[in-house]
Amino acid sequence: MTGNRGSIVLMGSGELTATMVAVHKALLHPFGASGRAVFLDTPAGFQLNVDHIAKKAEDYFRHRVQHTLHLASFKSAHAQENDVLSAEKAYAALRAADYILIGPGSPTYALEQWRQSPIPNLLSEHIEKGGCLVAASAAALTMGCLTLPVYEIYKVGHPLHWIDGLDILGHFGLNVVVFPHWNNAEGGNHDTRYCFMGAPRLRQLEKNIPADAQILGLDEHTALIIDFANQRTSIQGAGGITIRKAGRERTFHKGDQIPLSLLRGEAPGEIPVSSRQPDAGVTSDDNGIQSTASTWETLRVKADTIRSALDKGDDQIVAGGLLELERFIWQARAELEEQDEIGAAREIFRELLASLGSHFANRPPNRESCLQPVVDTLLALRARFRSQKKWDDADAIRNCLAQTGVFIEDTPQGVDWHFRP
Repeated sequence: MTGNRGSIVLMGSGELTATMVAVHKALLHPFGASGRAVFLDTPAGFQLNVDHIAKKAEDYFRHRVQHTLHLASFKSAHAQENDVLSAEKAYAALRAADYILIGPGSPTYALEQWRQSPIPNLLSEHIEKGGCLVAASAAALTMGCLTLPVYEIYKVGHPLHWIDGLDILGHFGLNVVVFPHWNNAEGGNHDTRYCFMGAPRLRQLEKNIPADAQILGLDEHTALIIDFANQRTSIQGAGGITIRKAGRERTFHKGDQIPLSLLRGEAPGEIPVSSRQPDAGVTSDDNGIQSTASTWETLRVKADTIRSALDKGDDQIVAGGLLELERFIWQARAELEEQDEIGAAREIFRELLASLGSHFANRPPNRESCLQPVVDTLLALRARFRSQKKWDDADAIRNCLAQTGVFIEDTPQGVDWHFRP
């Protein structure tokens, strides 16, 4: 450890994807090859695949970051009560860490478990001693003064509410509420920005934020690095960072500096103009891998093309577009590494297939059904001409229909017709 206050890194998502490889490497660099990196698994402790998530993190660090990642396993406070040795091992791993990574799962579950343990104090002490704490996605939600119960509101339908956060950021003078997934677009036909809340819910939620606090929005696959030792911040990754208070907001991008005084709420009038706009087009990490931000944009463009073709009834473009979209999702699976992102991409594909089914269901079952209204109208006109003995006009209608493949036959029972291409 360096002996100075360290850093807190907040990630909107993508902590184990190609987008963040270079970020992890840079953050670990000051600790050298022997720097001890630790993964804390609590947020996903209730999930049946929690061990798989931990293994994925260890493999990601070994093969991509090229650094060993150790596990501090604290799946639940109740389990640790019955296994004191395992709990102490987790605490010891956190105390010895230079670099702590906490990621996916449930923020409310994590808070419930941590509050029954020394872990909140261990995380603050870790930063005070010069360590680096990386909190991504669900874990990022817990770092501020309030925590958003995302699943309870978005999935279960609970009323809009907050719960108290760990306020690790408040311990270092930053009075904020953290929103990862700020620019989420998985909803397709409904607004899932602002950590799946959407704009109307965000406006209601911020009414119950303390007057001296502000919202810190983290775009997906984006990291805000708060370096207390050097009193500076930096932004890495594919998107931007938004500071919002009382409905007013300012967004910063890679290359911008966010003053710590602004994060502390000390200088609300000193929001600097962004020095540069986010890069357009495709972005890459240090391995030349296309970023997830551009992957999602390409996916959305392809989906919109298919929807437009459906509206126009252009079946050829729809069929070709669906095949191309399926191929693109398959090829982009390396960028869509997180299971929820792969699921979101598949959901777009499934929604388009459902739209195609509805499109066919609303079409006439055959050509005769499609032609019936027009042919019946013309036959009624022909019958009127015949009753008026306007034989030439009646024959003209017969001939006109025949030219389009509709042939009529006068029978004792009435007029019959059939379509022959």
